[in-house]
Amino acid sequence: MLPDHPQRLASLCGLGNENLRLIEERLGVRVLSRGNAFEVRGEEPLMPVVQALLVDLYAMTQGGADLQPDQVHLHLQDAEIEARTSGTHPAQPNPWDKPGINEVRTPKVLVKPKGPNQKKYVHAIQTHDVNFGLGPAGTGKTYLAVACAVNAYMRDDVKRILLVRPAVEAGEKLGFLPGDLAQKVDPYLRPLYDALYDMLGFEKVDRLIERNVIEVAPLAYMRGRTLSHAFIILDESQNTTREQMKMFLTRIGFGSTAVITGDPSQVDLPRNMSSGLKHAIEVLEGVEGISFVHFGSQDVVRHPMVQRIVDAYERWDDKQEPERNGR
Repeated sequence: MLPDHPQRLASLCGLGNENLRLIEERLGVRVLSRGNAFEVRGEEPLMPVVQALLVDLYAMTQGGADLQPDQVHLHLQDAEIEARTSGTHPAQPNPWDKPGINEVRTPKVLVKPKGPNQKKYVHAIQTHDVNFGLGPAGTGKTYLAVACAVNAYMRDDVKRILLVRPAVEAGEKLGFLPGDLAQKVDPYLRPLYDALYDMLGFEKVDRLIERNVIEVAPLAYMRGRTLSHAFIILDESQNTTREQMKMFLTRIGFGSTAVITGDPSQVDLPRNMSSGLKHAIEVLEGVEGISFVHFGSQDVVRHPMVQRIVDAYERWDDKQEPERNGR
C-alpha cells in the first residue's frame, strides 16, 4: 500500500528526507520518492527488506505520530539483520516483535518497549520474582525497570519502591565529596531519580521519598533488612562483590519483585575482587523463578555511534581474551 497522507508521508521521509538518507546509508541502497511513490535501487535480495521497512515505518505514523530517530534506528537494526541473512534462511516469526506488546503505563508517560529484547525484558519482570537485565549502557535496562516499578506501585501490587546501587568509586574518590554516605552516592543514583521524575513528576516523587514509599539508597544500607511487598531495583550490579550480591538477593521477602541490572563488561571493582554479578549469572542460571535477559549492541537506543562503539570494544575484548588466558 502506498502512503496516501501528506503529513504521514512527510514524517516517513523525515526532515529533508533524513530518514530515507539513513536507510540508504545503513542498507546500501538508493531510495527515490516522488509524491507517494517510492523506488528502491540496489541488490535484488534487499528489495523486500527495504519495502517491508518502509511499510512498517509508515504504519508507525498512524494517528499523526511523528517518527522518532530511535524508532527509525531500531527498525533499521532489524532490517540490517534481515539483510545479512536474506536469501539464506526463511525469516522466523518473533513473538516479541508485535507493536504495542508489553507497554507500561505510568502517570506521566506511556513507556513503550523498543525491540524484541526490551519487550521480552518487560514481560519477564511482570512474570518473575527475580530478574536480571544484562548488557551495555543505552539499552533501557534501568529506565524500563523503573517504569515497571512505578506501574506496580500504581496498581497497588507493591507498597514500596527501593532503588539501590553499590557505592563504588568509578575512577573518582568518594571520600573527597562532601556529606554523609547517602549524599556522597547521590550523584551515582541520578539516572534513577531522572526516570522517576519522568514518570511521576517532581512533586510526587519528593512526597513519596519523604514518606519512605520510594527509597533511594546505597547497597550497604540493605544489610540486615527483609524487604516484603516491595519493588527493588539493584542498578550497576556488576560492581557488587559476591558477598554483596548474595546479601542483596537474600533480602527479598514475600510479595516482592527484584530487578538486577548491569553490564558484566564494565566492572569498576579493584583487581583482586570478582564481580558478584558475573558469579550470580553462573550460580543462578536455570533456577526456577529467575529470568535473565541479555541485551546487545543491537538494542542500544542512543545515537547509532554508541552501537558502533560498543561493537568496537567487544571486538577488542575478544582479541585480548586469548592473550590474558595465555599469561
